[in-house]
Amino acid sequence: MTGVMDTHEGEIPKRCEKPFFWQRRPGRNPTLEWLELLAISAVLMALFHALRFPAALLLGAMVAAAACAVTGATIRIPHLPFIIAQGAVGCMIAMGIPDSILSQLFRDWPFYLAGMFTTMAAAAFLGWLLTRSRILPGTTAIWGFSPGAATAMIVMSEAYGADMRLVAFMQYLRLFCIALVASAVSRIWADTPAGELPPVAWFPPVAWMHFAGSLTVIVFGVMLVRIFRVSGGYVLVPMVLGAVARNSGLLNMELPPAFLAASYAIMGWTVGLRFTRDILTHALKALPRILAATFVLIAVCGCFAAFLVPWGGISPLTAFLATSPGAVDTIAIIAASSDVDIPFIMAMQTCRLLLVMLTGPSLARYISSLSEVDRIDA
Repeated sequence: MTGVMDTHEGEIPKRCEKPFFWQRRPGRNPTLEWLELLAISAVLMALFHALRFPAALLLGAMVAAAACAVTGATIRIPHLPFIIAQGAVGCMIAMGIPDSILSQLFRDWPFYLAGMFTTMAAAAFLGWLLTRSRILPGTTAIWGFSPGAATAMIVMSEAYGADMRLVAFMQYLRLFCIALVASAVSRIWADTPAGELPPVAWFPPVAWMHFAGSLTVIVFGVMLVRIFRVSGGYVLVPMVLGAVARNSGLLNMELPPAFLAASYAIMGWTVGLRFTRDILTHALKALPRILAATFVLIAVCGCFAAFLVPWGGISPLTAFLATSPGAVDTIAIIAASSDVDIPFIMAMQTCRLLLVMLTGPSLARYISSLSEVDRIDA
């Protein structure tokens, strides 16, 4: 038996005995690591912005953090800024959701159902293949391919016995691939003229009362998530609260560009810094097959998006972003900087996230039991 299942019946060692050749010396100054992360991030953000990637801030921070992580960086983003950043993205989504979204759900329900179940079926099948072939232990592959919010899937997977480290690797690898592909697709299909990007006013005049109201929604949403322990709710709950408050006329929301930019960077750094040497070492042998399965999943969703364009009269970029297999916050960031139907995209992404969170544990157990039966029969 070869692959990552060779050690102790599928268990993965907690320590990597043989580090990568580029491992840094111990005792590296955290201040220098932060300065290095900031410098690399600034360069990559500027590069991606020059290449006209819509999610330049998120992608630049993510790639920079991943590069620092695999070369031995030990710094981490504190949990509080990360969940506040997620809440900010939730409020940003809420600002683009009109009060007609429920009527849109009722009107276009065949599109939403078909899109959700196509993505979930493809993800479940690929997870079953990896589980059956024993490339990854237990239900790890199933949780790793669940097309929901990455943080929610990682937390839930640990509670149901999967290897959380490999689930994190698969989720954030897929997030990274989708962010690159979706940004490239939006670059190709964006309805913006060629040439220079319009200048961004990073510090425009701010309506401080509206900004304070938006911050209140973020903080209150985060508090509700922590009190009621809503898995993956740091984007979803502020999004719902913000949409209700905005569309009911209770609040005029405003999020300054610099605040959103900081939120994107924090999210990108948090994701990238999770690509540690240990996780990459444990998953190295399985990496080609995980990548192949990831791009198969993206391709399946892309095929459905191509079918959705003539069937539903939807623009190609809107269809692609709506059917992309997560994560909702990354797709929201890309959609917000593109000329697309944001309500349609976020409605499909949010409905699929809720469905995955409700059915994920049962589906993981069922597919895992099928894999066990296949091995016994073999």
